[in-house]
Amino acid sequence: MKRVIPGLIMLFLTAFAAAQQKSPVDLQTIKVKAPFEMPAIRIPDFSKCKRLSIADFGAIQGNKERTTQALVKAIAQANKNGGGVVVVPKGEWLTAGIRLKSNVNLHLNKGAVLLFSEQPADYLPAVHSSWEGMECYNYAPLIYAYECKNIAITGEGELKAKMDIWKQWFARPKAHMESIKRLYNLAMAYTPVKERQMVNDSAHLRPQFIQFNRSENILVDGITITNSPFWTIHPYLAKNVVIRNVKVWAHGHNNDGIDPEMSQNVLIENCIFDQGDDAIAIKSGRNPEGWRLKIPSKNIVIRNNLVKNGHQLVALGTELSGGIENVFIDSCTVVDGAKLNHLIFIKTNERMGGYVKNIYASNIRAGKIDLGILGIETDVLYQWRTLVPTVERRLTPISDIHLDNLQASNVKFLSRILGQKEQPVKNVLLKNVNADTIQDKAHIQENVINFKN
Repeated sequence: MKRVIPGLIMLFLTAFAAAQQKSPVDLQTIKVKAPFEMPAIRIPDFSKCKRLSIADFGAIQGNKERTTQALVKAIAQANKNGGGVVVVPKGEWLTAGIRLKSNVNLHLNKGAVLLFSEQPADYLPAVHSSWEGMECYNYAPLIYAYECKNIAITGEGELKAKMDIWKQWFARPKAHMESIKRLYNLAMAYTPVKERQMVNDSAHLRPQFIQFNRSENILVDGITITNSPFWTIHPYLAKNVVIRNVKVWAHGHNNDGIDPEMSQNVLIENCIFDQGDDAIAIKSGRNPEGWRLKIPSKNIVIRNNLVKNGHQLVALGTELSGGIENVFIDSCTVVDGAKLNHLIFIKTNERMGGYVKNIYASNIRAGKIDLGILGIETDVLYQWRTLVPTVERRLTPISDIHLDNLQASNVKFLSRILGQKEQPVKNVLLKNVNADTIQDKAHIQENVINFKN
């Protein structure tokens, strides 16, 4: 008996010591007001977690290999600990791609710059990702999280992409167009995603900068992002996402700021966007992807953001085959002199299906807008119109759009709604939607039922 007790004590002390080394991640709950039932959003709280500097894991400024390996090791250790903050100290650190793990906060100190290599080979092997709403295996996003829980990217530092090669890939030559045509046909045939391998010498499907893929409880707070090969922040099939106090500058081709796609319970607030494309674009898969996965983008609140440039403040579509509902855009500002087409733009086509409903926008101010405050178009096909035929025709029901207290200085129109005869747009309410100067008609309409102004 005397021998058993010391053994039990030793076992207890070992377990206690292991527990003390763990750094569990707490969850914080955020309640968000919206004109629909908005679930509370859960995000990770790393305040009790151990901080792990990449310098202690062998990172060296200017040395891509050493810094990349240090990030891999520090992320693995934080995950093994049950939670941890991987710290990037002040200075410029050249790195290849980063793959996050659960219970990890990538934190950039003030003055820290993570500079991402422009070499495509640094983002291989290919990962389960997507291209313009179609799933495939492609170059890994520069920061990639797959099936993770409780993850964050925080701090006052900067994420920056070297653009030397990605800039060359902005062009869309015949070889690239043939590759996306092949992907479209694979998707329409419901070919297993594993067989949709898109990394080759000619596809040049650029990766997203940050993708949270099939992940939940996500926080992005405080960072600056400069440049992007493709979409900048892409929550994809994600749940419980807060993106706040983020500054994005990206003026390349397809450089949207944030693209929530088939994602739910999302808050985007206090961000600054200076974009080459839409500031925020809400999506839910292209054609069979949305029909197959059947997950709408839902319960999304966008508030207190500033747009300096972009095609739209908020776009919904064109990839919306899984549906979009319950979106609230409030108290946003577009600076005078910004290059903007619309404040709110809903766009789809006869191939998308899906639906759009319960969209609310209020208290938005803008200067001159090239087109108008609200645009709804149902025949937006871009390059796809002549690239591939319509395989399956599915129209998109659009209804219950509410705009209140939106003001611009100069527009061509307040609203332009181009519905389809077979599927008219329904229930559009505009209240206190005005512009100082209207160059064309205030309201342009085709196939709209129950429009109130």
